[in-house]
Amino acid sequence: MNLDYTNMLAPTVAGGVDAEAWSASTAAFAAAHAHVASEHARGVLGFLDLPEDDRLQRQVLDAAAEIHGRSGTKRVTDVVVLGIGGSALGPIALRTALAAPRWNELDDAQRGGRPRLHVLDNVDPASVTALLGRLAPASTVFIVTSKSGGTAETMAQYLVVRGWLEQALGDAAPRQLIFVTDPEKGALRALARRESVTALEIPANVGGRFSVLTAVGMLPAAMMGIDTHALLAGAAAMRDRCATDDLVRNPAGVFATLQWLADTRHQRPIHVLMPYSDALRDLAGWFVQLWAESLGKHRAPGDPGFGPTPIPALGATDQHSQVQLFMEGPGDKTVTFIAVAAPTGDVEIPALHGDVPELGYLGGHRLGELLDIERQATAGALARRGRPNMTVQVDRVDANALGQLFMFFELATVYAGALYGVDPMNQPGVELGKQFTYAMLGRADAEQARQEWNLLPKPQANRMV
Repeated sequence: MNLDYTNMLAPTVAGGVDAEAWSASTAAFAAAHAHVASEHARGVLGFLDLPEDDRLQRQVLDAAAEIHGRSGTKRVTDVVVLGIGGSALGPIALRTALAAPRWNELDDAQRGGRPRLHVLDNVDPASVTALLGRLAPASTVFIVTSKSGGTAETMAQYLVVRGWLEQALGDAAPRQLIFVTDPEKGALRALARRESVTALEIPANVGGRFSVLTAVGMLPAAMMGIDTHALLAGAAAMRDRCATDDLVRNPAGVFATLQWLADTRHQRPIHVLMPYSDALRDLAGWFVQLWAESLGKHRAPGDPGFGPTPIPALGATDQHSQVQLFMEGPGDKTVTFIAVAAPTGDVEIPALHGDVPELGYLGGHRLGELLDIERQATAGALARRGRPNMTVQVDRVDANALGQLFMFFELATVYAGALYGVDPMNQPGVELGKQFTYAMLGRADAEQARQEWNLLPKPQANRMV
């Protein structure tokens, strides 16, 4: 993997990060790097240790082998992840990137006997009902993912599924469940002990949005036959590459520092991630949660709030929707492209209709070539208009490359947290909404939130149309 940030800097790009700010940022990054190293030494940043955690890896592989063994006897055809946020976005990104395209539409032979993978990432009753209506209880395994064991949406999904399983299978229902949760505490851990449900660990020092390389993402990946060793090896290689506090040799540091400078010095608080690969489209969705929930914070009570706004896009699709805005709209954005040097299964464009100018020039080129030329053209056009952009390039979309990308963005996020002066590991802004939800649903320990909710203004008829 490499990062080309030529188009982020002035004077190459008018409106890019100026030379003075870039030069001065080396000291700021060195301090951020030291802070991250200190937090890691303090045991806070557990995601950095995951590549060497053989015990967790063995848990994942043993559970996947047991499920795959069942599928060999036609007993498990479908696996469903119940989760929300990082518990869902990581598995979705892995399936899209590394499983065969349209995995769930392939027949059993095309999937090599591996189960289909579904991710229920919301509590919309139409979606839940539709999926359960297509599944056979005895041949479906549900992975219930919640570190706390108290996430309202995931626990509601679990209760619906548990009732559905018990109605069909009776006392055998727990056999169709796997919990992924905290090693020691929480409702799921207690249920696992009481009912002998298989339970895998999310380490206590790994936050949900940093958990893709735990059982949260690795178990679904292993069940689809994805090489989890290569994922971890790629992550380790990127982590080790970023061990230096020399900014220009640390790709995650360069990404974080340039985005921070673009925001705080050049009023570009919107950060677009635009892969030019269908396989990586859901990596952009995973990044959005990572960047937004980690960095959008109050630094002190009463301050106006800080942090960038991430936006996902897909090349070349969004050249025909968002790029007009990127080119001529407000100059408040940076764009990061992801390029793939060697796309899988490239296709030659037939040389037909040579007498038609709008078609003839395409003949003899390849679809992958066209896609990458589109990316280069878009990057160049943005640069020409003074719109900063940079490009992450991987040789191919495989498990090693995806492991590198996960670690690259996770490290960039904690570096950015240090640069912004916020804690990237917490999410206090979502807690009040959770408490109001508990209050309205009648949870016993939400009395204070219920009182606060009752003081809020109520809808007024004269303000409705």
